[in-house]
Formats: sequence, C-alpha cells, structure tokens
Amino acid sequence: MGDSVGVWGVPAGRIPAAYAAAGRRAVRVTLVAAAVFSLFRYGLDNRVAATYALFSTVALGGLSRIPGTGPQRAAVVSRLLPVCWVLVVVGTYLSVRTWSAVAGMLVVGFTLAFSAVGGPRPAGAAPGLQLLYILPSFPPYDPGSLGDRLIGATAGLALLAAAEALILPEPRPLSYRERAARAARTVAHCAPLLAAPPYELAATDVRAARAAGQALRPLNVPDADRPAGPGVRDRALSHTGLATRTLLNRLERPPAVPGEPPGPAVTAVLHAVARLATATAACLRTGPSPSAAYTDLVAARARLSASSACTAPGDGGGPTAGFPPAVLRRDAAVLEIADAALAMGAAADLAVRGRRARVELPPGRFWYATTRAPLLWWHRAHGNAGRRSVFFQNAVRIALALTAARLVAGVDTLPHGFWAMLATLTLTRTTMDATWSTIRLALTGTLAGALVTAGTLALVGTDTAVYAAVLPVWMLLTFTVGPVRGVGWAQGLFTVLVALVFAQLAPPTWRLAEVRMLDVLIGSAIGAVFGLLAWPRGAHAELAHAGAELLRRAAETVVATAASVADGTRAVAPPGASRHPSLQHAVVLAESAYAQYQSEPAPFGGRSRTAVTAGVDWQATLIAGHHTLWGSDRLLEAPPAALDASAAEPLRELGERVAGRLLLVSATLDPADDTPAPPLPLTTPARAAQPPGAPRLYYAAASWLDSLLDDLTRIAHAAPATGPRPAPRPAHH
Repeated sequence: MGDSVGVWGVPAGRIPAAYAAAGRRAVRVTLVAAAVFSLFRYGLDNRVAATYALFSTVALGGLSRIPGTGPQRAAVVSRLLPVCWVLVVVGTYLSVRTWSAVAGMLVVGFTLAFSAVGGPRPAGAAPGLQLLYILPSFPPYDPGSLGDRLIGATAGLALLAAAEALILPEPRPLSYRERAARAARTVAHCAPLLAAPPYELAATDVRAARAAGQALRPLNVPDADRPAGPGVRDRALSHTGLATRTLLNRLERPPAVPGEPPGPAVTAVLHAVARLATATAACLRTGPSPSAAYTDLVAARARLSASSACTAPGDGGGPTAGFPPAVLRRDAAVLEIADAALAMGAAADLAVRGRRARVELPPGRFWYATTRAPLLWWHRAHGNAGRRSVFFQNAVRIALALTAARLVAGVDTLPHGFWAMLATLTLTRTTMDATWSTIRLALTGTLAGALVTAGTLALVGTDTAVYAAVLPVWMLLTFTVGPVRGVGWAQGLFTVLVALVFAQLAPPTWRLAEVRMLDVLIGSAIGAVFGLLAWPRGAHAELAHAGAELLRRAAETVVATAASVADGTRAVAPPGASRHPSLQHAVVLAESAYAQYQSEPAPFGGRSRTAVTAGVDWQATLIAGHHTLWGSDRLLEAPPAALDASAAEPLRELGERVAGRLLLVSATLDPADDTPAPPLPLTTPARAAQPPGAPRLYYAAASWLDSLLDDLTRIAHAAPATGPRPAPRPAHH
C-alpha cells in the first residue's frame, strides 16, 4: 500500500488494507459512473445512453474483478471494448423474441464463462461481460435505440479505462519475471557452493533456496501476474518458474561422495549452471539472450556425460569400469541439475522473445514454441472441454442458470427481470454449501435494503434532485463496504443503489423495493437449483480426482519408461506430439482444478474438505506430474541400448516400487466409496541399487526415480498420516 497516500488523502497506514483497496476502486467507479450518468441523463436528456454508460462502468469496474494494477486493468478494459460492442448488438437484436433471447443466453453465457480457461484476466472480466449482454436482453425491446446504447457503453468504458490508469495509482507488485529472475540469481549463488568444500549448502542458503522457490508458487503470486494464459510467452514463463523451482529443489540435496571431492567435469557443470542462471536472470530483466551460457552448459554436460560413461561404440551408454557407483550416482544427480538449468534458460528465452528465441530448443519439451496463437487457444479449450474440467463445469452451471432465469423472466414478463438474472449471476457458487450460505446472506441483505428503499421512495417521492445528489455518495459506500463486508452487505447496499438509479429514469413508487426483493428471490432460487444439479461439490472434490488421476497416469509412465530403458526399446512419437498424451492431458486437468480450488471458499460451516486430504500439498502433486513427464522424455531421447541383467532387473524393480508409491498416494487422495482410505505413507521406500558395472543411463534413470520419491515425500509430509475418511455425503448437503 505504501506509507503515504491512502483513499481520499488519508494516510494509508490508518486504513485497513482491504478497505483501502476497495476504496480506490470505488472512487474510480463512482467518479466515472456518476459523471457519465449525469451527463447523458441531465445534460443531454438521453436516458438510454445514461443507463448503458452507468451499467457498463459498474459491470467492468464493480461487478468484474479484473486483477492487476490500474494500468493493467485499463489495458484489459480497452481490449474488451469491441467485445462489449458485440454483446450489446447481439443482445439487442436477440431480445425481441423470448426464444432467441433464451438461445442467445445459453450460447453467450457458456462462452463467456468458459473464457476463464484463458487465465485470471478473462476469468475476472467474464461476470461484467455477462451483465453487458443481460442488460439489452430485457425491455424496452428497441433495436432502434442501438446507437444510443453503444454511445453510452463506449463513453462509460473509455472513461473507466482512463480512470483506472490515472486515478489513485497502486504500487505494482513484483512481476513473475522478476520473481523468476531473483530465483535464478539464487541458483547462481548456490550452484558453485556444491563444487567447493564442504560440497553442500549452508542452512542459510537452503532457506534462501526454499524461499525463492516458494515465491514462484502460483498461490503466492497475485492473480494478474500469474503466467496462466494459453499463449507462447505465458506458457514459457510458467515453464521457467517450474524449471527454476525444480532446479532449486535439486540443489538442496548435494550430490556429494563422502571423502571424494567432485572431479573437474562435475565442477565445470556446476559453474556452467551458475553462469546460465546469471544469464537467465539478466534475460528476464533486460532481454539479452542466455544462448551463449546455454551452449557452454550443453558442452559441459556432454563432457561430464562422456567422462562418466566410457562409452563403447554403439552401446548407447557403455560400461563404466573404474567408476564407483557413488560417483556415477553423483554424476547422474549433477546431470539432472544441468537438465533443469537448461530447461530454465531455454524457457526464459522463449518467455522473453517468443518465437524469436535464440536458444536451440530441445524437441518435445517446448512443443508450443512454434504453434500459432489460435491453435494454442484451441489446445487449451479442447483440454478443458470435458465434464472433469472445472472450467467446463462452471461454464455449464452458469449458462444453464442464466438461461433458465431468462426463460422465466420472458414467459412470466417479470418486471425488471434482469435483476433476477443479475442475482443468478452473482449468487451462484461452485459448491452447494457456498451457494446456500451466499443465498441466505443475500436475501437478508436484500430484505434490509428493500426496507430502506421503500422508506426512501415513500419520503422523497419524485424529487429526482435528491436521488441525483445521494447517488454518488451511496455508490461510493456500496463499492467500498460491499466487497469487504461480504455478500449480505453488498446485496443490501446495491438494492438501494439500483433504486436510486431507476428513480431518476422513471417515476418511482415504493413497489420498486418489492420488485427488487422478488427478483432476487427468483434469481437466487434458480442459482440454488442449478448449483444442486450441476456438480454441487465444485473443485474441492474434482481436485482430489484430478490429482489422483495425474498420479495414476504418472505411475503408468514410470513403469513403461523404466522398462523401455532396461530393454533398450523406444516408442517413436509423431513430430511435435507428446510421447505421453494421456499424462499431459491429466496435467492440464489437474492444473485447472488446482486453479479453481484456490478461488473457492471452504465449505460452509467450517467442515473439513476431507479428513485425509485437507493438508495435501497439491503443488507438490503437480510437480510430481511434470517431473514424470519431463524426466521420461529426457530418458527416452537417449539412444536405445539394452542394459545387462544386473542393471535391468534393479531398474525395473525400482520403477515398480515408485509406481506403487504413486498408486498408493493416488488411492489416498481419491479413494473409492467401497474401499478404505489408506493413510499417506510417510516412509521412503528403498532407493536404487548400485550394481557394479552399470552404465550411465542406468544411474540417470535411477536418479530420476529417486527424485520422484522425494516429490512424493513432500506430498505425504504435508498431510495427516492417519485419520478415517468421512462417509460420503449426499449431494444436497
């Protein structure tokens, strides 16, 4: 917030942070909405333009929750202006018949809600865009006034964008690129420490590495700065953060050999990792490509691989006579560090330069680098177009609820029926518990607001000057207090606000409060019905299923990869395609469920989501899935060469143990209704054997599998070790 200026010139330290943030937004919305409404209503005597100017401002400035600073929100509003024009035009022409308005509501409602797959900004703007389509869908059905509607909406949104950019600017938080750059600098500091006595990180360095990794977790990043979009740069920046966190985790466990310092090849790799990390930080901050440092690390990695392999011609890995198993295990761990660093550098260059990246990208891992934006959007949408996607569930739920509300309003000619749809839009939640709680609070608040409205209208009558004077003050109060105090206060204050607006558009009576109460009751009832029928448990249950499915797919991949490395077989994937499409699809769905899970409140009444999974580190679950995907691709890119029996059999056994651990954790996260839920295992299974004479490829695979066990241990240590699973509850609870 800063220590200087808060809201209205009051020092920021004296205002609670929540009120300060809401107050800044309320000032911008109030100034714009009151100004454009007064200009068109009283200056130009154009009530249609006045209505659309006010509600377009309220839609994208008050109802929407577009994340980011003022300039970031201004850019989003400016880009959405053509979309708003389309919505007003389509809503105006489809509203003349109930059937076309209902059909349009179904299509538009689903499309806008499903646009949340594009990231936090489309998700935040979607409710406001829904309102801009709802408004022209109700009387007066007058396509002839389309010009006035567009003029009003354009004026309101243009001034809102200017106000967001110029009025009461907020301090900008650290961008994700800066967070990744700082984490890369931490890598640059830590990597050389493993090459010098005591060949491990000090406690302070371990804490710094963990803090840098935690700063890159989406949970700790503001919504506006999360790289969650489907485009090349957003995907690459997300990839940068994930690779950097993986690299930091690997540096915490030193690949030391007791009594034997690392050789020159290992030291060269660790110093090359540090140089690439420094270059990556510079790339993320100022733009120079890390291609030179990337090439140096590729060469250093190749020298280490060659020195530890003693490769015989044509064997793809060769015998390793003369190298103790502990040395080969250390070399494999350092090679994993190098691979994570290479992924970090390549992803950072791609995040900064897009398709003009200078680093030579490895095949497969950055499949999106040469894919055009429309195909990337299609890939994101297609990956979420199924009943297991929470984005799809939410889009279906809200589209059906809005369609039903529009049908009821059209068939019964409900007065001010768009209020009923607005109630449906704002009160429908992703869980049944949250929906019931929200409706109870909303109805209480609306009743209180209706009583205030009725008294005000009865006392003031038709004196519009009073309503015009009170409107800005009440609007400021509504958008400051409502977001902080919750849905009950918001509905009560907004009930009075809409009465103050409509009292200036038509002669008011106290019955306006009655109509408002009726509309909210109908809208909330429709929202409750569809909240009950359409996936009433929200992402709380879906995340458990998606995480478990991710681990099950990872188990399949682990067994298949270990067997392929042991037998020297390789499955050839089509160019540009993933070797593991099922695992990749499971990663997409798990990430979507996790994103939705972070935005959902806890179930009403404080009940635990589940007794066993309440403390699960879901981020570690996602890391395990990504690590399985990348590690398998890296191993299967090596030239095929069968291992001898002394190495092949231990590798298969280790793969089966890791797969069994994955399946055990998945069964704990999402147990079947007719089976007991096992506790999350806290003990670590036996690590890989060290057969004499095993080649480098064996130790590379064993190091990958051992690190997967570390990933799973993080999941286990975040959750309770024991505890019964609660009995399944009926869906209406």
